[in-house]
Amino acid sequence: MSQSSTSTIQASQFNLDELNQKFETAHPRDILAWSVENIPTGLVQTSAFNVDDMVITDILYRELKPVNPVPVIFLDTLHHFPQTLELVSKAKEIYNLDLRVYKIPDINTREEFAARYGEALWDKDISQFHQLTKIEPLQRGLAELNTVAWITGRRRDQAVTRANMPIFELDKQERLKINPLATWTRKETWAYVFEHSVIYNPLHDQGYPSIGDEPITTPVAEGEDERAGRWRGTGKTECGIHV
Repeated sequence: MSQSSTSTIQASQFNLDELNQKFETAHPRDILAWSVENIPTGLVQTSAFNVDDMVITDILYRELKPVNPVPVIFLDTLHHFPQTLELVSKAKEIYNLDLRVYKIPDINTREEFAARYGEALWDKDISQFHQLTKIEPLQRGLAELNTVAWITGRRRDQAVTRANMPIFELDKQERLKINPLATWTRKETWAYVFEHSVIYNPLHDQGYPSIGDEPITTPVAEGEDERAGRWRGTGKTECGIHV
Protein backbone atom coordinates (compact mmCIF):
# COMPACT_ATOMS: atom_id res chain seq x y z
CA MET A 1 0.00 0.00 0.00
CA SER A 2 1.49 3.32 -1.03
CA GLN A 3 2.20 6.14 1.37
CA SER A 4 -0.10 8.40 -0.64
CA SER A 5 -3.12 6.31 0.32
CA THR A 6 -2.54 6.34 4.07
CA SER A 7 -4.89 9.26 4.69
CA THR A 8 -7.83 7.30 3.31
CA ILE A 9 -7.17 3.95 4.98
CA GLN A 10 -10.22 2.40 6.57
CA ALA A 11 -10.27 -0.84 8.50
CA SER A 12 -13.25 -2.06 6.48
CA GLN A 13 -11.16 -2.17 3.30
CA PHE A 14 -9.17 -5.16 4.57
CA ASN A 15 -10.38 -8.69 3.89
CA LEU A 16 -10.31 -10.17 7.39
CA ASP A 17 -11.02 -13.74 6.33
CA GLU A 18 -8.13 -13.61 3.89
CA LEU A 19 -5.78 -12.02 6.43
CA ASN A 20 -6.67 -14.49 9.15
CA GLN A 21 -6.10 -17.42 6.84
CA LYS A 22 -2.80 -16.02 5.60
CA PHE A 23 -1.36 -15.27 9.05
CA GLU A 24 -2.80 -18.14 11.12
CA THR A 25 0.60 -19.85 11.31
CA ALA A 26 2.74 -16.70 11.05
CA HIS A 27 5.17 -15.41 13.64
CA PRO A 28 3.88 -12.31 15.48
CA ARG A 29 6.78 -10.40 13.92
CA ASP A 30 5.31 -11.02 10.45
CA ILE A 31 1.86 -9.92 11.58
CA LEU A 32 3.27 -6.72 13.04
CA ALA A 33 5.44 -6.12 9.98
CA TRP A 34 2.32 -6.35 7.79
CA SER A 35 0.52 -3.96 10.12
CA VAL A 36 3.30 -1.38 10.05
CA GLU A 37 3.59 -1.58 6.25
CA ASN A 38 -0.12 -1.40 5.50
CA ILE A 39 -1.17 1.01 8.25
CA PRO A 40 1.76 3.46 8.51
CA THR A 41 -0.46 6.03 10.23
CA GLY A 42 -3.31 5.35 12.60
CA LEU A 43 -1.70 2.22 14.07
CA VAL A 44 -1.65 2.09 17.88
CA GLN A 45 -0.58 -0.42 20.52
CA THR A 46 -2.64 -0.65 23.69
CA SER A 47 -0.56 -1.94 26.58
CA ALA A 48 -1.06 -2.86 30.22
CA PHE A 49 2.67 -3.69 30.27
CA ASN A 50 2.01 -7.35 30.94
CA VAL A 51 4.61 -9.70 29.50
CA ASP A 52 2.74 -10.25 26.23
CA ASP A 53 2.47 -6.49 25.72
CA MET A 54 6.22 -6.19 26.28
CA VAL A 55 6.91 -8.77 23.57
CA ILE A 56 4.91 -6.72 21.08
CA THR A 57 6.63 -3.50 22.10
CA ASP A 58 10.03 -5.17 21.73
CA ILE A 59 9.22 -6.36 18.22
CA LEU A 60 7.86 -2.95 17.19
CA TYR A 61 10.57 -0.79 18.73
CA ARG A 62 13.68 -2.98 18.66
CA GLU A 63 13.16 -5.07 15.54
CA LEU A 64 10.82 -3.30 13.13
CA LYS A 65 11.50 0.34 14.01
CA PRO A 66 8.91 1.91 11.66
CA VAL A 67 9.48 5.42 10.36
CA ASN A 68 6.45 6.53 12.34
CA PRO A 69 6.85 5.01 15.84
CA VAL A 70 3.68 3.25 16.92
CA PRO A 71 2.05 5.15 19.80
CA VAL A 72 1.62 3.03 22.93
CA ILE A 73 -1.55 3.76 24.92
CA PHE A 74 -1.31 3.08 28.65
CA LEU A 75 -4.39 3.48 30.82
CA ASP A 76 -3.44 4.94 34.18
CA THR A 77 -6.28 3.65 36.32
CA LEU A 78 -4.66 5.22 39.41
CA HIS A 79 -4.80 1.74 40.96
CA HIS A 80 -1.81 0.02 39.37
CA PHE A 81 0.85 -1.84 41.33
CA PRO A 82 3.99 0.28 41.92
CA GLN A 83 5.95 -2.35 39.98
CA THR A 84 3.77 -1.76 36.93
CA LEU A 85 4.38 1.99 36.99
CA GLU A 86 8.11 1.40 37.42
CA LEU A 87 8.09 -0.88 34.36
CA VAL A 88 6.24 1.74 32.30
CA SER A 89 8.90 4.31 33.17
CA LYS A 90 11.74 1.90 32.45
CA ALA A 91 10.27 0.78 29.13
CA LYS A 92 9.71 4.36 28.03
CA GLU A 93 13.39 5.09 28.62
CA ILE A 94 14.80 1.90 27.10
CA TYR A 95 12.68 1.92 23.94
CA ASN A 96 12.12 5.68 23.68
CA LEU A 97 8.43 4.88 23.51
CA ASP A 98 5.88 7.19 21.99
CA LEU A 99 3.90 6.69 25.19
CA ARG A 100 0.40 8.12 25.47
CA VAL A 101 -1.09 7.95 28.97
CA TYR A 102 -4.85 8.27 29.39
CA LYS A 103 -6.81 8.37 32.63
CA ILE A 104 -10.04 9.61 34.15
CA PRO A 105 -10.08 13.42 33.71
CA ASP A 106 -9.41 15.79 36.61
CA ILE A 107 -8.52 13.05 39.12
CA ASN A 108 -4.88 12.32 39.87
CA THR A 109 -4.74 10.04 42.92
CA ARG A 110 -6.53 7.08 44.46
CA GLU A 111 -7.61 9.36 47.27
CA GLU A 112 -9.25 11.81 44.88
CA PHE A 113 -10.93 8.90 43.09
CA ALA A 114 -12.33 7.54 46.37
CA ALA A 115 -13.49 10.99 47.44
CA ARG A 116 -15.53 11.36 44.26
CA TYR A 117 -16.79 7.82 43.72
CA GLY A 118 -16.64 6.26 47.18
CA GLU A 119 -14.25 3.83 48.81
CA ALA A 120 -13.56 0.59 46.93
CA LEU A 121 -15.84 1.29 43.99
CA TRP A 122 -14.65 -1.98 42.44
CA ASP A 123 -16.44 -3.85 45.22
CA LYS A 124 -19.67 -1.91 44.82
CA ASP A 125 -19.86 -1.56 41.03
CA ILE A 126 -17.02 -3.17 39.10
CA SER A 127 -18.57 -2.22 35.75
CA GLN A 128 -18.63 1.47 36.64
CA PHE A 129 -15.07 1.23 37.96
CA HIS A 130 -13.88 -0.14 34.62
CA GLN A 131 -15.99 2.30 32.63
CA LEU A 132 -14.35 5.22 34.44
CA THR A 133 -10.77 3.94 34.58
CA LYS A 134 -10.40 1.92 31.38
CA ILE A 135 -13.21 1.94 28.83
CA GLU A 136 -13.79 5.69 28.53
CA PRO A 137 -10.07 6.64 28.64
CA LEU A 138 -9.27 4.00 26.01
CA GLN A 139 -11.98 5.11 23.63
CA ARG A 140 -10.95 8.74 24.11
CA GLY A 141 -7.33 7.84 23.38
CA LEU A 142 -8.14 5.82 20.28
CA ALA A 143 -10.29 8.67 18.98
CA GLU A 144 -7.70 11.38 19.69
CA LEU A 145 -5.02 9.36 17.88
CA ASN A 146 -7.27 8.88 14.84
CA THR A 147 -6.80 5.16 15.24
CA VAL A 148 -7.36 2.94 12.23
CA ALA A 149 -6.06 -0.21 13.94
CA TRP A 150 -5.03 -1.13 17.46
CA ILE A 151 -2.78 -3.91 18.61
CA THR A 152 -3.47 -6.01 21.71
CA GLY A 153 -1.43 -8.59 23.62
CA ARG A 154 -4.19 -11.18 23.91
CA ARG A 155 -3.60 -14.90 23.37
CA ARG A 156 -6.16 -17.63 22.80
CA ASP A 157 -4.82 -19.78 25.63
CA GLN A 158 -5.24 -17.05 28.25
CA ALA A 159 -8.90 -17.84 28.90
CA VAL A 160 -11.80 -19.81 27.47
CA THR A 161 -13.40 -16.51 26.40
CA ARG A 162 -10.46 -15.97 24.04
CA ALA A 163 -10.15 -19.49 22.65
CA ASN A 164 -11.62 -18.63 19.24
CA MET A 165 -10.20 -15.13 18.96
CA PRO A 166 -9.09 -14.22 15.42
CA ILE A 167 -5.81 -12.47 14.67
CA PHE A 168 -7.62 -9.71 12.79
CA GLU A 169 -11.09 -8.48 13.75
CA LEU A 170 -13.17 -5.31 13.83
CA ASP A 171 -14.14 -3.59 17.07
CA LYS A 172 -17.55 -1.99 17.68
CA GLN A 173 -16.31 1.28 16.16
CA GLU A 174 -15.21 -0.56 13.00
CA ARG A 175 -11.54 -0.14 13.79
CA LEU A 176 -9.20 -3.00 12.93
CA LYS A 177 -8.15 -4.90 16.04
CA ILE A 178 -4.94 -6.90 15.70
CA ASN A 179 -4.00 -9.76 18.03
CA PRO A 180 -0.52 -10.82 16.83
CA LEU A 181 0.04 -13.24 19.72
CA ALA A 182 -3.34 -14.97 19.30
CA THR A 183 -1.84 -18.32 18.30
CA TRP A 184 1.04 -18.24 20.78
CA THR A 185 1.13 -20.01 24.11
CA ARG A 186 2.39 -18.60 27.40
CA LYS A 187 5.49 -20.77 26.94
CA GLU A 188 6.25 -19.19 23.57
CA THR A 189 5.88 -15.69 25.00
CA TRP A 190 8.38 -16.41 27.77
CA ALA A 191 10.77 -18.11 25.34
CA TYR A 192 10.85 -14.87 23.33
CA VAL A 193 11.38 -12.83 26.51
CA PHE A 194 14.39 -14.87 27.58
CA GLU A 195 15.87 -15.09 24.08
CA HIS A 196 15.77 -11.31 23.60
CA SER A 197 16.25 -10.19 27.23
CA VAL A 198 12.93 -8.33 27.26
CA ILE A 199 12.23 -6.46 30.49
CA TYR A 200 9.10 -7.50 32.37
CA ASN A 201 7.14 -6.89 35.54
CA PRO A 202 8.78 -8.68 38.51
CA LEU A 203 5.30 -9.60 39.76
CA HIS A 204 5.23 -12.22 37.01
CA ASP A 205 7.84 -14.10 39.07
CA GLN A 206 5.71 -13.83 42.19
CA GLY A 207 2.59 -15.70 41.15
CA TYR A 208 0.96 -13.04 38.98
CA PRO A 209 0.80 -14.32 35.38
CA SER A 210 -1.71 -11.57 34.52
CA ILE A 211 -1.47 -8.21 36.24
CA GLY A 212 -4.28 -5.70 36.55
CA ASP A 213 -5.23 -3.20 39.23
CA GLU A 214 -3.64 -3.79 42.62
CA PRO A 215 -6.86 -3.97 44.70
CA ILE A 216 -8.45 -6.60 42.45
CA THR A 217 -5.53 -8.76 41.31
CA THR A 218 -4.43 -11.76 43.34
CA PRO A 219 -1.75 -14.43 42.87
CA VAL A 220 -2.65 -17.52 40.86
CA ALA A 221 -2.17 -21.02 42.25
CA GLU A 222 -0.65 -23.96 40.41
CA GLY A 223 -3.12 -25.34 37.89
CA GLU A 224 -5.40 -22.30 37.87
CA ASP A 225 -6.36 -20.39 34.74
CA GLU A 226 -3.78 -17.75 33.86
CA ARG A 227 -6.29 -14.96 34.45
CA ALA A 228 -7.88 -16.51 37.56
CA GLY A 229 -6.34 -13.80 39.71
CA ARG A 230 -8.21 -11.04 37.93
CA TRP A 231 -11.53 -10.07 39.57
CA ARG A 232 -11.42 -13.23 41.70
CA GLY A 233 -14.84 -14.24 42.98
CA THR A 234 -16.79 -11.87 40.73
CA GLY A 235 -17.41 -14.17 37.78
CA LYS A 236 -15.85 -11.58 35.45
CA THR A 237 -13.43 -12.65 32.74
CA GLU A 238 -12.94 -9.31 30.95
CA CYS A 239 -12.86 -5.68 32.09
CA GLY A 240 -14.98 -4.55 29.15
CA ILE A 241 -12.30 -3.27 26.81
CA HIS A 242 -12.38 -6.41 24.67
CA VAL A 243 -16.10 -7.20 24.64
